[in-house]
Amino acid sequence: MADDSELDRLKARRTTALYRLDLIGKGAQLTYDDGAPVDMKSEQARLEQMIAELDRRIARAEAATH
Repeated sequence: MADDSELDRLKARRTTALYRLDLIGKGAQLTYDDGAPVDMKSEQARLEQMIAELDRRIARAEAATH
């Protein structure tokens, strides 16, 4: 049961990261609390790395349940 919960959590994080990546692709611009703009190229790269890591973790979790 805990494995299913972990898998669901990982998939939800991946979905959120994909959504944010899509927003960046559509031209979204984030700012910090002080109003300074976030470097969107760096944020895009960070999200792409996060998604790749989540994909690996999801694949391992799915393999462990089969």
